[in-house]
Amino acid sequence: MILVVDNYDSFVFNVVRYFEELGQSVRVVRNDALDIAGIRALEPEAVVISPGPCTPAEAGISLPAIRALSGEIPLLGVCLGHQAIGAAFGGTVTRAGRPLHGQATPITHDGRGLFTGLPNPMQVGRYHSLIVTPQPGMDQQLAIDAVSAEGEVMALSHRTHPTWGIQFHPESVLTENGHALFANFLSLARAWRTNGGFRSDAVETHALV
Repeated sequence: MILVVDNYDSFVFNVVRYFEELGQSVRVVRNDALDIAGIRALEPEAVVISPGPCTPAEAGISLPAIRALSGEIPLLGVCLGHQAIGAAFGGTVTRAGRPLHGQATPITHDGRGLFTGLPNPMQVGRYHSLIVTPQPGMDQQLAIDAVSAEGEVMALSHRTHPTWGIQFHPESVLTENGHALFANFLSLARAWRTNGGFRSDAVETHALV
C-alpha cells in the first residue's frame, strides 16, 4: 500500500489516480489526521508527501514524518513535499525568482534514480512560488538531481536514504512521462526493500512494486 499524506491539496487525487494506474493500492490521509506511530502502524510500502498551498512548517505531520521516517520507509515529496524534504535536511524554503502556476518549462537532470530512462531535458508542469535554496552542509545529506533553466532546484534525493523530492508535478498533463517517473519511484522503493534497507539507484525502468 502507498500512503499519501494529503496537505489539503485540491489535486491530490490526480496523484492517487496515477499510482492506481500503475497497479498500486493507495490510502490517503490528511496531514492532521494521524501521527508518526499511526503511519508506522499502517505499514505502508512507501509514503508520498503531497503538494499543498502552505509552507512545510504549516503542513501538519509532513515535516515531522520526513525527519522520523526517512531511512525507514521510502519517501517521495511532491512540490510542498519536496520543499519539506529540503527543509528537513538543511535547506531553506524561499521565494522563487518568478512564480509559476500551470506552466510547462524544461528541466535538466542527472539521468539517475527517478529520472532513469527519461528525456533530458524534460518538460515538467510547475505550480509553485517557493523553492528549496541550498545552504552550507545540505549537500552532505541531499544531492541535487535536477534544476530549472534558471538553476533553481527541481529535484533532490537523500544520499543514503530512499528519500526523493520533486518540485514539479508528475501528475500534471503538462509533465512529460509523469507515469514513468512515479514508476521509477516504485522500482527504487522495491529495490531498497529487496536490498535489506540499503539505498539503490538501480532502476528496473517502469517496474512496479
